[in-house]
Amino acid sequence: MEPVKNINKWLITVTVMLPTIMEIIDTSVANVALPHMQGSLNAGTDEITWVLTSYLVANAVVLPMTGWLARLFGRKRFLITCVIIFTISSFLCGAAPNLEALILFRIIQGAAGGALIPSSQAILMETFPPHQQGMAMAIFGVGAMFGPIIGPALGGWVTDNLNWRWIFYVNIPIGIIAVVMASLFLFDPEYLKHKMKISIDYAGLVLLTVGLGALQIVLDKGQQDDWFNSPFIVTCSLITILALVLLVIVELRHEHPIINLRLFKNVSFSAGNTMMFFVGFCLYSSIMLIPLFLQTLMGYNATMAGMVLAPGGIATLVTMPVVGAMLAKFDGRKIVLAGLVIGASSMFIMQRFTLEAAYVDFVWPRVVLGVGLAMIFVPLTTVTLATISREEMGNATGMFNLLRNIGGSVGIAIAATLLARYSQFYQNSLVAHITPLNRLYRTTQAGIKGGFMARGVDPFTAETSSLAALYGMVRRQAGILSYNRIFFIVGLAFLVIIPLLLLLKKQKIGAPSAGVH
Repeated sequence: MEPVKNINKWLITVTVMLPTIMEIIDTSVANVALPHMQGSLNAGTDEITWVLTSYLVANAVVLPMTGWLARLFGRKRFLITCVIIFTISSFLCGAAPNLEALILFRIIQGAAGGALIPSSQAILMETFPPHQQGMAMAIFGVGAMFGPIIGPALGGWVTDNLNWRWIFYVNIPIGIIAVVMASLFLFDPEYLKHKMKISIDYAGLVLLTVGLGALQIVLDKGQQDDWFNSPFIVTCSLITILALVLLVIVELRHEHPIINLRLFKNVSFSAGNTMMFFVGFCLYSSIMLIPLFLQTLMGYNATMAGMVLAPGGIATLVTMPVVGAMLAKFDGRKIVLAGLVIGASSMFIMQRFTLEAAYVDFVWPRVVLGVGLAMIFVPLTTVTLATISREEMGNATGMFNLLRNIGGSVGIAIAATLLARYSQFYQNSLVAHITPLNRLYRTTQAGIKGGFMARGVDPFTAETSSLAALYGMVRRQAGILSYNRIFFIVGLAFLVIIPLLLLLKKQKIGAPSAGVH
């Protein structure tokens, strides 16, 4: 009998959830602290964003090779080592004396963090019996959704009340507890104990690092550098394409590839990963757009914007365990279908936001979106991984999470680009109507000018100020039209992937899956 069977599955669950939550929170916690870091480290705006980019690049590179590394070193030893490195690098990030050191330590932190989520997910899938895997993924989903919700709020509070360095120091006690619990409660399954001689896939390692690293840089820096008008972005794009094409060729020929691309011969697994890419696209783009919209157009501060997002996060956390229980009785594909329709509906509601909307008008569609995401995330993960053998579970979870992260990066990059492009387009369209021949324009401008003059402003300054005020109104109107259009596009993205549900294999309820023997 394997030792792991003597350990309570809920102890194992808590053990693997600690590093998962720690890693996911750290992905987003630094965002709100960037201005403080910029002043403290004397860095420019372009330079300070590498604090985020460096972490994401290292994270993306390690994600798909997690299964290979677990086989090479043993999953327990590998997970504990990653938690230790993540914790130490968190301390070093907090103590960094300059920007260069902080970026270096963030790369190390991102590389260690990349393995935590897929390793935890693989352990959970193996710990719970087939009929409880839905509940296992629901618990995992609570942790996965907890990060993007609590991360920015926690980062803001810690930065305002302590110092930006403490957003890294808070990982230290969590990391210590996670290492102790992993040492006591985790054990490698039998198939990982029989070590075979694995030839190291050096070519795959280099191509994966270069390809995903360049891709992440393109997505993070594209809009900022005006995409393909920038020689740097063009060069990174060519490197990405060349490296990833060569990676596919090398990995399909290697006896022990660093990432097992043969898993994509499984049609159900391929369809599930494609759907997760789009779910990541919708999730991360919406999480980026909503607070940006509230703070730039509605005048909300960071705390109030967080209060709009929080109820949706709570809705997700409450719904996930319910969905986990439903998976034991209903076809997971039907639950995903309902979630996609609900998610699309929430986006179409957001498409009707106006500049006169109140707090509650923003909160309830966010709650609807939270319910939809819970109904997508849990069953999609369960159904996609149900057809994978436990020997390949580490590889499968690594690629599944990689596709979600890349989908999120693509979603954020496209949303930011569309926002800039649409804002310019709508602004040009609206300005065309502001002419002296337009009666409404003359009346409005005269009213604003009169208001300034009534407060003692001289006529020339009042004229200039009234035109500036009108231009501000035009920019806000162009902004709301842009956000509305993008919310509509994100809603369509939810609906576009519905046909892929037909390719997912139905898991027999209560029957053993391929994922656990």
